Amino acid sequence: MEILDGSPKYKVSRYVEWLITAVVLMNCSAVILDSVPEVHAVYRDFFHELEFWSVMFFTLEYCLRVWSLGAKFGPEAGGSWKGRRQYMFSPFGLVDFFATMPHYLHVFFPMLDLRILRVLRLLRILKLSKYNTALQDLFHAVHSERRAFGSAAFLLLIATVVSASLMHFAEGHEQPQFFGSIPHSIYWSIVTITSGYGNVEPVTKAGELIALLTGFLGVCMAAIMTGIVASAFSNQMSRKKAAYQSQLRLALADGNVSNAERESLKQLQAKYRLSDAQVQVFIDEAEKKKLQ
Repeated sequence: MEILDGSPKYKVSRYVEWLITAVVLMNCSAVILDSVPEVHAVYRDFFHELEFWSVMFFTLEYCLRVWSLGAKFGPEAGGSWKGRRQYMFSPFGLVDFFATMPHYLHVFFPMLDLRILRVLRLLRILKLSKYNTALQDLFHAVHSERRAFGSAAFLLLIATVVSASLMHFAEGHEQPQFFGSIPHSIYWSIVTITSGYGNVEPVTKAGELIALLTGFLGVCMAAIMTGIVASAFSNQMSRKKAAYQSQLRLALADGNVSNAERESLKQLQAKYRLSDAQVQVFIDEAEKKKLQ
């Protein structure tokens, strides 16, 4: 369980992470190349063989995770199936499960559209997020700032509807195929706000003014969203460092760091992906504060 979970206590755990990452990248690259007709015609058998063994690998990984997580909780804490259920219905567990499903769906339902199966197979790349704390930090940061994102999304909705309504009245008679109704204009408004250019040129002066204001509004909304994400990501990193520093101060409080405390700090460092240089800075700061 600890090896598959990336525990720093076992060196082989790092090799397991590299192996899974390599298989995922190789598999996703094969799916992309297999979509090219010329490549598929030459290497069809190779891609089919690679898909089969990749599925066997991912299936074995999933079964080992489900089996080993039975050791996560003792009988008094809920029993072995508590840990297994917790993993199976977690986001990472669902990603691992659906990483193998396209192959078995094709086996039992051979009439399914291969393009849909190919897209599902590409979802395996989500497995890499398990080994990249930066992505996890980003998800946690976005979740922690969900209220701010909700407010920004509400402002974006208002801006889209107002911009589309104005463009409908300004360009509706001149370009009815694009702005004949407000729902048609909403598409133009969304594209303009998100990309700066709505792929339809206004032909009236009022339409040009509305397009300029809509494009400027899109820049403002992008700046707001970027600021929220940057602030949330910075706060997430600060919380990680603060948690490690708090644990470090507790370990140094009695002047003697035990083996258990050293192991705990090492695991925390690996979990938060802190470099040795950062940890040394924390140690120096903690010792200075202790002397003061």
